[in-house]
Amino acid sequence: MRLQHILIPAALVSLVAASAYSEETDRYRLEKSENGYVRMDTQTGAMSICEERSGQLVCKMAADERAAFQDEVDRLQTSMKAMDERVTKLENSLSARLESQLPSEEDFDKTMSYMERFLRSFMGIVKDMDKGDGTQLNSQKT
Repeated sequence: MRLQHILIPAALVSLVAASAYSEETDRYRLEKSENGYVRMDTQTGAMSICEERSGQLVCKMAADERAAFQDEVDRLQTSMKAMDERVTKLENSLSARLESQLPSEEDFDKTMSYMERFLRSFMGIVKDMDKGDGTQLNSQKT
């Protein structure tokens, strides 16, 4: 029983791996040419020129694909530069806005002084009410 729990998942994994390997090996087509080979990626259509050197196949992108590749790299670099500039601009404007909204030290101290005076005054009223015999409080309720 326990062996079945191990064998079934193992068989499924090996089937998936074989399928993935099959797809990967079928992805490229190699055709003989005058100077070597031409390799075509059947998924993207990209073509490479290949030569046999020291028993190994060495492939390079075709010239038109290299130009298209370089154009894409240049486009992405320009886009990244524009994004970096935009992020820097946004960060600077955000920090400037936040700093302009914060009160100065003088304003903060002034506000705290008002709060302290208010609370002291309020606590004085509460103490006066507690000291009294409660008649003022009772007469106000009626």
